[in-house]
Amino acid sequence: MSQRQVLQVFEQYQRARTQFVQTVAELATRPQNIETLQNAGVMSLLRPLLLDVVPTIQQTSALALGRLANYNDDLAEAVVKGDILPQLVYSLAEQNRFYKKAAAFVLRAVAKHSPQLAQAVVDCGAVDALVVCLEDFDPGVKEAAAWALGYVARHNAELSQAVVDAGAVPLLVLCIQEPEVALKRIAASALSDLSKHSPELAQTVVDAGAIAHLAQMILSPDAKLKRQVLSALSQISKHSVDLAEMVVEAEIFPVVLTCLKDPDEYVRKNSATLIREISRHTPELSQLIVNAGGVAAVIDCIGNSMGNVRLPGVMMLGYVAAHSENLAMAVIISKGVPQLAICLSEEGEDHIKAAAAWSLGQIGRHTPEHARAVAVANVLPKLLSLYMDTESSEDLQVKAKKALKNILQKCTHLPALEPLLHDAPPNILKHVVGQFSKVLPHDSKARRLFVTSGGLKKIQEISADPGSPLQEYINTINNCYPEEIVKYYSPGYSQTLLERVDHYQPLIS
Repeated sequence: MSQRQVLQVFEQYQRARTQFVQTVAELATRPQNIETLQNAGVMSLLRPLLLDVVPTIQQTSALALGRLANYNDDLAEAVVKGDILPQLVYSLAEQNRFYKKAAAFVLRAVAKHSPQLAQAVVDCGAVDALVVCLEDFDPGVKEAAAWALGYVARHNAELSQAVVDAGAVPLLVLCIQEPEVALKRIAASALSDLSKHSPELAQTVVDAGAIAHLAQMILSPDAKLKRQVLSALSQISKHSVDLAEMVVEAEIFPVVLTCLKDPDEYVRKNSATLIREISRHTPELSQLIVNAGGVAAVIDCIGNSMGNVRLPGVMMLGYVAAHSENLAMAVIISKGVPQLAICLSEEGEDHIKAAAAWSLGQIGRHTPEHARAVAVANVLPKLLSLYMDTESSEDLQVKAKKALKNILQKCTHLPALEPLLHDAPPNILKHVVGQFSKVLPHDSKARRLFVTSGGLKKIQEISADPGSPLQEYINTINNCYPEEIVKYYSPGYSQTLLERVDHYQPLIS
């Protein structure tokens, strides 16, 4: 065989390998092919090609493995069991930028599925190798490495700590200062994943100077970048008063309020989440948000959104209102109650209704004035209906009941209470009757209205255990009226009158 023929054989072999990895990589993009590839044992065929002498074959085989591992945890597990990860880690330090991106993609695809698979990525030394890639000259390599590190960190505090210990945080902060928008997005996302698990991890991110750089990007024209920036600031803010104050000191108000009007619904949601996480800590932080126009802006955002995009704003109003009477009144003045009432009626998801019920309870629990503002929005019958509905989730029932009690214990607006006399179960009814027993002794106009509206008649129809609080409330109400009026509206009184007619002997002159 001549030298030329030998070279032709090698060229054919190289073309065959190239065609094979390219075809597998292409087939792996379509879910319907995955099971067939898996059954054909494609993993074991791709593994030796990671060490091929031809760089494009190495890269394409890594890309194919990444696409397979990305599909489900079984295939990711197969990558781990096939001892493929150590080869990838070794190659991260040795190979060109195209291979590094493909290798980081495989590591990300494995790590994303579960803490156990992410731990396998850590155990093979990948985190240190990925951190080195964050210093690479090529932005695409940095992006791929940051993405993989974020997927390791997102699972739990231990895995995040492994990423921190490898020195990733200062380099990620440098990445968000790079000109490439895609790199900024992924680095901000990784910082968000690192910050979310504990105050200590969030503090590490803060100590690296992340807040100032993140805050500068709130008004970026790129929606996806804004999503990640707002998410990262939220994850930092949620842990403690000190961290929330540091975010506020970066002068995010009032600029963050403009994000509540963003066309991108995830930008709106994440900005409302950030405001919620800050507001929940102290009355002072909530007051700062009120002063910046934050409550009104969040209420507008709730009105212009639906579903889960509304949820953080709905909760934020509850957190603000919970702090004090004045802050709850700020929510009322900004017309927060009607918007929450709409959420209670419109939304199909129980967890959103539960959040709206909780917030209404926080607003109405302070004073009779607060309770009246909630009651006149006609939410009491709706809360009662949600509490009594067997289709409601347990959490919704609990929150609707708690909100009802909070509002009822302060509510002296009797027209709003009266419908509940007819529909409320005994455990709620006692609070309703209790409020009537507080108001009627001191209000003659209300006493008259209570009779003409049928309220007094309904009270006589309630059966209560002797000596119970409910019976005492009923006695207090009855003592507000002449005995003959009470008798007149008591059940069976008309029958008693008829019997007296039957037994009455007229005087015959």
